[in-house]
This record gives sequence, C-alpha cells and structure tokens, in this order.
Amino acid sequence: MTSVVGDLLPLAVGVAISPVPIIAVILMLFASRTAAAVLFLAGWLLGVVAVAAVFTVVGVLLPRSATGEVHPIVGAIKIVLGVLMLLLATRSWRRRAPDPESPRMPKWLDAVDAVSARRSLALGFALAAANPKNLLLGIAAGTTIGAEDLTAGEQALTIGVYTLIAGSTVLAPVLAHLIAANRATPRLATTRTWLVQNNATILAVLLLINGVTLIGKGIADL
Repeated sequence: MTSVVGDLLPLAVGVAISPVPIIAVILMLFASRTAAAVLFLAGWLLGVVAVAAVFTVVGVLLPRSATGEVHPIVGAIKIVLGVLMLLLATRSWRRRAPDPESPRMPKWLDAVDAVSARRSLALGFALAAANPKNLLLGIAAGTTIGAEDLTAGEQALTIGVYTLIAGSTVLAPVLAHLIAANRATPRLATTRTWLVQNNATILAVLLLINGVTLIGKGIADL
C-alpha cells in the first residue's frame, strides 16, 4: 500500500494546488461567510472522494494479465491521461494574462462571497469533480488504486490519504480562520493576491509535471 500512496502523492498535490477553489474559500471567509466556507470545503472533499472512489472501482474491473499482474491497459490509460494534461497545460499557458497585475479569473469569483451555503456545497463539489485538471488527476488516482492488489480496507485508507492531501490547501485557510482569524487574515490576503496573479502559470506547470510523470509511469506499465 505504501508504494501506491507514493504513486498518488504527485497526483494529490496536483489537485491540492488548485488556485481557484483556494481563492474562493478565502473570499468567503473574508465576507464572514464561515458556514458557506465550511460547506464549500465539505463539497470539495466529497468531490475528490467521489472521483477517486468511482475510478477505483473501474480500476478493479480492469483486466489482469495471466499472472495476475496489472494489465498493460492501465499503462495505456495513464499515457492518454498524461497527454490530455499536457494539452491542458498548453492551453493554460497560452491563457496567461499579458499583465500580471490584471489576471484573467472566472467571473463568478466576483460574486462567490454572496453564494448561499447550500450552493457553496455544490460549488465545492463541482470544482473538485468536474474541473478538467482535477478530474484527470482523480481518474489517474482511482485507476492506480484499483489496479493494485489491495483489500477494500486498504483501498479506503488510500483514498482517505489521497483526499486529505488533495484537500489540505482548501482545509488550511478554513482552519486558520477558525483558530485565529485576526492573525490569519493578512496572510490569507497575501496568498489570495499571489494566487490570482499566478493562477495560469501555476496550473500550466502542475499539469506539465503531472502529464510527463503519468506518461512515464504509463510507458513503464506497458
């Protein structure tokens, strides 16, 4: 199981470093919408778990070789996912704003601090499960877990570790605000500004690294 967790680490970090949901939860906290921020976090974690769990089942159902080893189809899946990530990296790099002081961000972020508590749960889930980057990483994580010879308990524990790492960057601002709001606010403001200005570059680099890593692991599994 430890080797599987090791394979999942770069994928989980790729999900964790997602600027938009971090910015969204910080904006909710700045607007004193703590309940909405907590529900957004819950939705984010549920989305990460859902994708990983579904594709863990898919991984279990993938064919095995005659000796019981992982079938080469797992390698092919990783290569396809890696190529898709490289395409997303290229698109993200091209979408960088010419002026870092005027970055391009989703328009809905302007109104995120007014989103209702119920909708914040759905928003968190959607950003975790439907965002192309996170979906591809979740598919890679799930199929990696399912393709290995793990018990149901080990699979659940592995998904839990993956989710905890993937959700850590959205969890951290919420915990910081709940524990020491006055001290956390200046740091959260600085973090939000930096993420807004570097969103596209961060995504491009992450997708590039994960894409190349998946292609390499896929070739090794063929």
